[in-house]
Amino acid sequence: MTVDAERPIGAGATAGPGVTVASAFAGMRSVTPVTFKAGCPDCRGRFELAASALRLAIGASSRTTFYSFTCPDCGTAVRKPAGERIVELLTGGGVSTLRLHSTL
Repeated sequence: MTVDAERPIGAGATAGPGVTVASAFAGMRSVTPVTFKAGCPDCRGRFELAASALRLAIGASSRTTFYSFTCPDCGTAVRKPAGERIVELLTGGGVSTLRLHSTL
């Protein structure tokens, strides 16, 4: 899809032959942001975090696959193991993922 950058959206900008930007997005629904429940092992705080507040590192084994975040209550950097189900939930929820490669 191409958009005419010279015209602001709603001022006749088009998204292809005969398609306006407004009509291209007409059937789309807004998506509710995903939040994840988490806890801090240091301060014992319980809270919800947006996907953007989490990072997922996927390694070659379960020992090197983890997620991390900064506790919003005490500022501690928290790192927790991530099994298969956690990896599925985090990646499906839009968490940034880093694939770790082992060097032998």
